[in-house]
Amino acid sequence: MRRAAFAFCATAMAVSLAACGSAKESKGDSGKSSGDSKKGDAITVGLLLPENQTARYEKFDKPIIEKQISQLTKGKGKVEYLNAKQDVNLQSQQIDTMITKKVDVLILDAVDYKAVASGVKKAKDAGIPVVAYDRLAEGPIAAYTSFDNTEVGKTQGKALLDAMGSDAKPSTKIVMMNGAVTDPNAKQFKDGALSVLKGKVDIAKSYDTKEWKPENANSNMEGAISALGKDKIKGVYSANDGMAGGIITALKGAGLSKLPPVTGQDAELAGVQRIITGDQNMSVFKSYPQEAETVAKMAVAVAKTGKIDSAGLTTSTVDSGTDKGIASVIVPVVSLTQKNIKETVIDQGYYTLDEICTPKYKSACDKLGLK
Repeated sequence: MRRAAFAFCATAMAVSLAACGSAKESKGDSGKSSGDSKKGDAITVGLLLPENQTARYEKFDKPIIEKQISQLTKGKGKVEYLNAKQDVNLQSQQIDTMITKKVDVLILDAVDYKAVASGVKKAKDAGIPVVAYDRLAEGPIAAYTSFDNTEVGKTQGKALLDAMGSDAKPSTKIVMMNGAVTDPNAKQFKDGALSVLKGKVDIAKSYDTKEWKPENANSNMEGAISALGKDKIKGVYSANDGMAGGIITALKGAGLSKLPPVTGQDAELAGVQRIITGDQNMSVFKSYPQEAETVAKMAVAVAKTGKIDSAGLTTSTVDSGTDKGIASVIVPVVSLTQKNIKETVIDQGYYTLDEICTPKYKSACDKLGLK
């Protein structure tokens, strides 16, 4: 997560929209109907985000969704927000809380996409449609928006091979640091990367990193260095920036004079700064504003009409492990390197030049012309 249209083009999408499977009537104990009720602007949107380890959720997703909901409802709508802090059981309780509060629609970014299925069904039975955000949860989902996760992995894999240059050959050892197995996106990132890397390099070690935590990635990387030898590792696929930080700490701790290329994702501030210094090779820049604005439009439309036809979006369909034909909007991504920092994270307002180029990074910024 730039593409052909860097601007937050959710607002410019065409107004053709396939009917969502959740448009069918579904009355539950609450007496609400998810298919035939029509509401005004005074709606309540439940927002459940999965964790706060990754900077994006509190910095981008939450405030953008809240702002968009307010705009779409002329200031009459409100957002009930809870964060699961990577706790599956806590998120299940939070779904129950939203049902008890009788929210009109639920935006859900699942901690565990399978474990949440019963909660999704419970919400639907209570007449509360669920819009899956960023991760495609199982259960009767009304709509879904995310990035092209397979393309994220491909983008990372291609960037790693490019950075490795002549070292990119079948006998060269790399390490793969994948995301949590409870996150369906992690598998898609991994599959996308493998489609590019397999046969081109030797994937000597591959880890599924518990809870996406940097400290777990650090521990895994230390194990890989011990098993393979620090000088034998010529590249590291890291599924996101947080883990890249832990990986780079382990590599530096091993006494490497020159770090192998390390990938990332999410364009976190620390990741951008590591790219500027050359410690990290790349990240994947994703337009969180576009994704957040899209999910807000979906949620308001579903809450008001039981359908997303009125959202003014062009959709495709995706299948989850339990449901087929879920209306979706997939947002494209771009490889973030030293070459395009200005036109991505700076020009798009993610970070200011002052936030990035602090005294510690000023010299590196000056070398890249970031002044």
